[in-house]
Amino acid sequence: MKEKIIEFIHAKKIILIGFILATIAFAIPSIQYLLENGTIQNFNEYFKFCLNDTSRLDQTLIYIMILAVLTIFYFLIVKNRNKLFKNNKQMYMYIAIISLIFVVVVPFLSSDVFYYLGVGRLDSQYGQNPYYVTIKDFVEKGDNSQYLEQDTVLAKGYENDWGSTTVVYGPIWTLVCKMVAGISFGNIDIALLLFKLLNMAIHLVNCYLIYKLTGKKLFVLLYGLNPYMFIEGIANVHNDIYVVTCILASLYFLLKKKNILVSILFLALATAIKYFAILLLPFIIIYYFKDKKPRERLKNCFLYGMLFVFIVAITYLLYVQDIQVFSGIMTQQEKFAKNFYIILMEYFDIPDLVSNVNAVFLSVFVIIYFFTCLTLLYKKQITFREEIRKTQYFLVAFLFLLITNFQTWYIMWLFPLMMWQKKQMIQFVVQITLISQFANSVFLINGEGWRNGTPFTFFMLLGIFVCLNLMSHRQTISMRQKNRSLK
Repeated sequence: MKEKIIEFIHAKKIILIGFILATIAFAIPSIQYLLENGTIQNFNEYFKFCLNDTSRLDQTLIYIMILAVLTIFYFLIVKNRNKLFKNNKQMYMYIAIISLIFVVVVPFLSSDVFYYLGVGRLDSQYGQNPYYVTIKDFVEKGDNSQYLEQDTVLAKGYENDWGSTTVVYGPIWTLVCKMVAGISFGNIDIALLLFKLLNMAIHLVNCYLIYKLTGKKLFVLLYGLNPYMFIEGIANVHNDIYVVTCILASLYFLLKKKNILVSILFLALATAIKYFAILLLPFIIIYYFKDKKPRERLKNCFLYGMLFVFIVAITYLLYVQDIQVFSGIMTQQEKFAKNFYIILMEYFDIPDLVSNVNAVFLSVFVIIYFFTCLTLLYKKQITFREEIRKTQYFLVAFLFLLITNFQTWYIMWLFPLMMWQKKQMIQFVVQITLISQFANSVFLINGEGWRNGTPFTFFMLLGIFVCLNLMSHRQTISMRQKNRSLK
């Protein structure tokens, strides 16, 4: 009887329908907001689940419940993937349907997209260099406030918390923002829709690249149907999804096409969006020349490293006037949010404690990273899987120990290397993405504010601790069963 019921569920695709219905439920508050207001122009309730007639607590509970349902269906689909999707076309179509529903979800957990678009408009329409001129400088110091009435894209950027900051990302991202904002006609609704559709397309490209790299539905679905990806990548329109694309493309040309030049090109483009991608450079070059002697490997590291620097430098030539071009990046690193540094600031009144701790971690990181690369130069047998696992550990350390301004969407950086990790690391990456979204409920209750980073960090750490313990428990049971079978 049990088997017949399971077969019935699979035949009727109840699981797939359930995930779609849960996705629609997640989008309903946003749809209601858009129908009532007709525009996103006056949307300023960041960190609120778009239910204006409902208390923050009730909105948060609704968000948690729908997210929990999405998470359950997500794992059910991954587990039953081969029965639910008979071919890749069905899988891609289903991911596209879910993605399209999330396009209508307003960016309720982040306002960054309005800053992206404002900067793009400043560049495309008004000819200002966003690495030297802020949106507020242009409007206030230039006495250009009249533009705010007719250009709602610029107006939303002006209202944003980052409106007084020059660009904090690399020039490739600035060009993307310039392109989208430039064809928006100054209308924030058109601009946001275009950006969401573009992110949706990028998401589908990532799914395709993951399959080309692995040939497995498992990894496509772990990434492609993850509620975290839909919320951060499509609903909140974060640019990290583009970095994922570039890194995946770099790995694809390295492993499948054996083309180091194109691989370096895509890694440089990733770095010209967010600089952390440079951490992969030594591993990619040394792996490609793994059959060469150490001296040849070192020579190629220098040559292709210079090529990498040259490509990144070319992208900056579009905007550079002087060293101030990097000031926005430095400003971002001076901020603190959502990690243990917030706890140090709030509970330990010790001068320079945070900066000293960060400096120690950075020093240790640099030393270990340097000697790992040096060891790799002289290693006789180099396997991609083994070395990419080490790289993943560096990304995890960089993400959780070095960045003072940690944000949940940064976890996206771990996806491109996930496919070659051990089972425990794969589970860890998937679990922390989902934990981060539940932990964000702190901001839905209390609103935006740096002090909310403390309870957020507490829930993140608690969730990670519980997941690690469950993983350890399952591993112990598995080992015991294996030992019994050997007896």
